[in-house]
Order: sequence, then structure tokens, then C-alpha cells
Amino acid sequence: MSDSSFGANGAHPRPRDGYARAGGVFLLLSAAATAAMVAARIASETDQPTLAASLRAVEDSRALYGAAGFARFCAGAALLLAASFLLRTWIIKQRFGTPLVPRLFLLSGAVTAISGGCAVLIAVYPDPLVGSGGGVPAFIGAVSDARWIAGKVGFAAAGAALLVAATQQWKVGGALRRVAPASAVVGAAMQFIWIDAATLMHPIVGTAFFLWLVGIGAMLATGRVERRFIAAYGAGA
Repeated sequence: MSDSSFGANGAHPRPRDGYARAGGVFLLLSAAATAAMVAARIASETDQPTLAASLRAVEDSRALYGAAGFARFCAGAALLLAASFLLRTWIIKQRFGTPLVPRLFLLSGAVTAISGGCAVLIAVYPDPLVGSGGGVPAFIGAVSDARWIAGKVGFAAAGAALLVAATQQWKVGGALRRVAPASAVVGAAMQFIWIDAATLMHPIVGTAFFLWLVGIGAMLATGRVERRFIAAYGAGA
């Protein structure tokens, strides 16, 4: 049975899974919001060597930084919704695929949304973000730390989801098996988010994750992933 058919005679052995397709759509929305976030963040020029320098840059471009934060919140929320739909698919419910992947995406989406919310709080803070003596208000310092940690946890959790997904993709075969090595490499590379010395590779890895979201999101939204599971486990799957 090929990837492109549900059954040998072209008939559908089961109704199309709307949950899988909705999950794919929300993965695509998460990718779109991520792209918007990166564009706004780069335009705001707020990635500076120190917290004080970054906050001074935020004061010069609060609107752009706030937009980046809101886009990050939307990216996390969309990923969370995608994961919630994927958990309800027959592929997961019947244990043809592991629930660990969408659960890791749930964690990633939740903390990514928190990170974006923290950025919005910083952008709308009514007082100066840096005092005349270079000091940072305690509230802003705490929110900045929360944004930093949540962002890294979200990225690492998504990378862990890709590592687990790679094993499932390899087992199910077809086009997904060809994707599996890339999933494993990108997922492993995403764990370097914790290493400051690997800062130069973060944009490359982030772009690879974006492309993964687009590719897998499209495969889910068009039913290709579902068809591959049926091809692997039989029309009665």
C-alpha cells in the first residue's frame, strides 16, 4: 500500500482524522508566528551582550519588542493547541504512536507562551527599564529571568519531542523514515540552547526547527502522516 492511498482499492478504511489534520494546521500556525517573532525581534535589535544593554534597546523599540513577545506567545499557544489535537488522534489513542511527542509539545507550547507573555510585560512596563545608575528594577529582572528560562525550556522540550518523533518516524517507514534522520539531528542540536558557546549555531538550528514544523505540519494537515500509519499497520489500524 502506498503513502498516497488509504486502501488497496482506493476506499477509505476509516473516516479521515480531523484531529490529526487540525494538529497539522496549528503546527503551521506556530511556524508562521515563530517567523513573525524572529522578524520583529531582529528589527528591534534587542539582543545585546548584557541585560542592561538589552533593556535599553527595548526602551528604544518597545512596540517591536512587544510585537515579538506577542508573536512568541501565539507560537506557543498554537503549538499547545496542536499537541492537544494530536493527543486525540487514533494514532496516539491506539498506541501506534507514542503520546510522549505531543506531551513534550504541550510542555514546549506552554512555557514558550509564558516566555512571550514575559516579553510583553517588559515592553509595557510603564517606568524606565534601566535606572540612571544602570540598575534594573527587581520586577523587570525577575521577569527577564523567567523569559530567558522559559524560552530555553520550551526550545529544549520541542527538541526532545523531535528526538522521540524520529524513532516513531523510522518505525512507520515511507516518507516519514526519510524525515527521521533530520528529526533526530535537529532535535539533538536544539539541546545546545543551554550552551552559551553554541550561540552562533542557534539561528541555524532555529531555522531547521521552523522548516520541520512546516514540513510535518503540512504532512499532517494533508493527511499524509495518517495514510502512512495506515499503510504501515494495515487498513484496520
